[in-house]
Amino acid sequence: MLQRLAERRSLWIAFVSTVLITITFPAAASFWGITFIDAISDPAQVRQAITGMTPDQRVVHAWITATLDVAYPLAYGALFVGSAYRFYTRFGRYIAMTLLMVVPADLLEGVVQILALTDSMDLVDTKAVLTPLKTVLFLLGLVATLSGWVIWMVGRLRDT
Repeated sequence: MLQRLAERRSLWIAFVSTVLITITFPAAASFWGITFIDAISDPAQVRQAITGMTPDQRVVHAWITATLDVAYPLAYGALFVGSAYRFYTRFGRYIAMTLLMVVPADLLEGVVQILALTDSMDLVDTKAVLTPLKTVLFLLGLVATLSGWVIWMVGRLRDT
């Protein structure tokens, strides 16, 4: 089933979705005047950032996390996995499975953030592990995807 993500149409949908959501995050942050806590792994800093938010900012951040930050790992995850299958024919399945782990890591981090932003439960200490894990897996996916695309483009240029 994951091989379908390597189809041209699927890759385009994943690529466009990833780009659009990537652009939307800073626009939303600017519009509502919030700083996203997604990149903060230190629990004390996360708590401090949340404390510094107004109640409205906390609600907006929670909604953005529950919507955009759910769609985002699904979009870039599809792009990473589809690219792995498309460009790494021999080991694509193994690369894809490794890159797929970023999706649950990012989603779980989002749940922790929503719980903290809504004062439902404080699991912020888990961000000390989840955020660096998500970041490393995301960067691996980005490097693997960009490398695959560059290798593919070089091969296409040689064929012409």
